[in-house]
Amino acid sequence: MSTRIPVTIEGNLTGDPEHATGESGNEYARFTVAVNDRRLNETTNRWEDAGTVFHRVVVFNQQARHVANSLRKGDSVVVAGDLRFGTYTDKDTGNSRETRDIIADNIGASLKFADVNVQRTPKANGPEAYATGPTATPAATGVGIAR
Repeated sequence: MSTRIPVTIEGNLTGDPEHATGESGNEYARFTVAVNDRRLNETTNRWEDAGTVFHRVVVFNQQARHVANSLRKGDSVVVAGDLRFGTYTDKDTGNSRETRDIIADNIGASLKFADVNVQRTPKANGPEAYATGPTATPAATGVGIAR
């Protein structure tokens, strides 16, 4: 049985996402998010850096492709997912090592300091993939939204 530890972080990408396909055929994207902790010093009444924590993030399937196509080093993101712990044996030393990763359910570009242009992609299968969706007409015609 696995313990589910839901987490949400906000930070900046330390590098471009690595996008690849695993041995099982699933797409994944892997990247690191730096979360800077800032605190108000009550004595000086100024904000101060209180350290940086680096989180490794993995996302799968279609969202992995979207991440790789959309995000770059330095971009501010919000990541929601589950914190997972694991162990592996270091090939060089033979020592056991522990890992901590966030398996992302959802990733979004933070709009705190940036503008984002959202481009929707159709679903992979079904009639929705080919539907044009609603279109807006100019307000001067008085028609509103047409389907």
